[in-house]
Amino acid sequence: MITAVDLFAGLGGWSTGARMAGVSVLWAANHWPAAVEWHSANHPETVHACQDLHQADWSTVPAHDLLLASPCCQGHSKARGKGAGNPQHDTSRSTAWAVVSALEFHRPEAALVENVPEFTRWALYPAWEHAMRSLGYQLAPHIVDCADLGVPQNRERLFLVCTRSRAPLFLSLPKREHVPADSFIDFATGSWSAINKPGRATATLARIENGRRQHGERFVFSYYGNSRSGRDLRRPIGTITTRDRWAVVDGDCMRMLTADETLRAMSFPANTRRPQNHRLTVHMAGNAVPPVAGMEIINALRAAA
Repeated sequence: MITAVDLFAGLGGWSTGARMAGVSVLWAANHWPAAVEWHSANHPETVHACQDLHQADWSTVPAHDLLLASPCCQGHSKARGKGAGNPQHDTSRSTAWAVVSALEFHRPEAALVENVPEFTRWALYPAWEHAMRSLGYQLAPHIVDCADLGVPQNRERLFLVCTRSRAPLFLSLPKREHVPADSFIDFATGSWSAINKPGRATATLARIENGRRQHGERFVFSYYGNSRSGRDLRRPIGTITTRDRWAVVDGDCMRMLTADETLRAMSFPANTRRPQNHRLTVHMAGNAVPPVAGMEIINALRAAA
């Protein structure tokens, strides 16, 4: 069986996708105790470490065939640009160097690194890429809309396929039929409120009215952001973030996505264990790799190797 380790494991999107692909995740790490707690609950067979990976002793990590990693993306994401107070350099970007450090010690045949597409426009990306190549890894960037891999969400992400090969290994990825938002939204659950209640923002009411004209009485819309209308339930939902973003409309009532719906929008299995705290679950889900996307990427890598 192919073995893997999971860096910046979070709630376990990579690990869950690896398990779906028949890969055994031996070791997983994150600096956040809550993430380690819930990753452990869903992957009890994996050895866990709660630590800053800048300080990791890689000699204590088991040998493996595949390294999975999702370095912090917030410092690169266009969703947190200068206008949102995003600095031009910060410690979150430096988490990517832990990938280099781990690979230098273990030299597995392959690594899969997930991030936002802006990662390759990081000022230090050329230096990071050079370090990876110095270790013998060829890098093949894949920009993927996870909806094309069967995730019920339009979520564009960078997947870097890093292999010890003579040339970069570009994968032949499947093009799955899009899974609609109505596959995971349960209109019989959640905390509904009247749309026309006192204090509802004018911009929100305008988005809802535009959504009604386009999509009828049932649809979803982005409660925050610049969108001016809704999304048809027969389409995948838009990108899930680390805070409540998507609202559901049913006639004269609305509510935010539930925590369970958020997990399903990310393609986590129905039996995924999660915190009871809604906000914590949404935060962890929004940071994760969609497991179905992870599975498809791993399967394509195995097929190409």
